[in-house]
Order: sequence, then C-alpha cells, then structure tokens
Amino acid sequence: MTRLRKGGSTTRLDSGGAARRDMRVSWVLTVLSICLSALATAAGAEGKRKLQIGVKKRVDHCPIKSRKGDVLHMHYTGKLEDGTEFDSSLPQNQPFVFSLGTGQVIKGWDQGLLGMCEGEKRKLVIPSELGYGERGAPPKIPGGATLVFEVELLKIERRSEL
Repeated sequence: MTRLRKGGSTTRLDSGGAARRDMRVSWVLTVLSICLSALATAAGAEGKRKLQIGVKKRVDHCPIKSRKGDVLHMHYTGKLEDGTEFDSSLPQNQPFVFSLGTGQVIKGWDQGLLGMCEGEKRKLVIPSELGYGERGAPPKIPGGATLVFEVELLKIERRSEL
C-alpha cells in the first residue's frame, strides 16, 4: 500500500497487487466453472447415448454368430425404464423374424444383436437416440424414452454367399 497526500488528506492507494490477485481468482473460478459444466454435460450426454449390452445366458457351443444380413428369429420383451412393458413376443409364442443390420429394426437392435449365438439371451438398454428418439412411438413409448429389452436368439438363417 502507498500513502499519498492529496489536498491535505491522506488517501490509500493499492499498488495493484490485490486487484490483480482478485482478477486471477475470478478468472480461475470462471474457467473452472466452465470446465465442470462442460464435463457434466458431456458425462450426462455420453451416459445417455451409449448402448448397454448384458449377456444373461451364454451358450457353450456356438458354431455361428449373428452378423449383418442374417435373418434372426427372436423372442423379446420390451419395457420402459420404469418397468412398464410395451411389447413382447412371448404371449403369442410367435418369434419376431427380421434381417439384421438392414434398418428393419431400431438401431439399438441392429447394434446390440451382433455377434449373438443361437440360444443366447441378452439384456439391451437402448438410449432414445438408438430407439424411437424424441418422437417416441405413441401411445406406448413416450418421446425420449430409454428402452430395456430382454431378448433370446432362437435361430440364425444365413444367406449363402454368392
């Protein structure tokens, strides 16, 4: 601190050290706040966008694994995160049949069913981006819904390669 006389009175002047320190602290806090906000946003978005695949039942003998273009015969039960069931092939005992990796099903299935063996069971937790998105599939599936599927691969039909 420096003391100067001005018009007969004593005035205290800061040499600039405290002001610079306050600005640095303010700058550090601002940068830290921005970084934490970006990290929280990225962590939240990343956590929601990622497909989760859990193997519920493995098979001992697996001569063929599902791949793009295969016709799969599946049993499934689909639920919302709160446990509300919205669809299942089990009550009718009618497997769902589709071609893998060709866009016939939601992206979460096209990705989450790759490399499966006949008889294998999986649990798929599918974020809305890989499911029905912000529009949902009313009335049973609201927009932005994360979907939980229990699936069982019953049969793989592999098209012969030409």
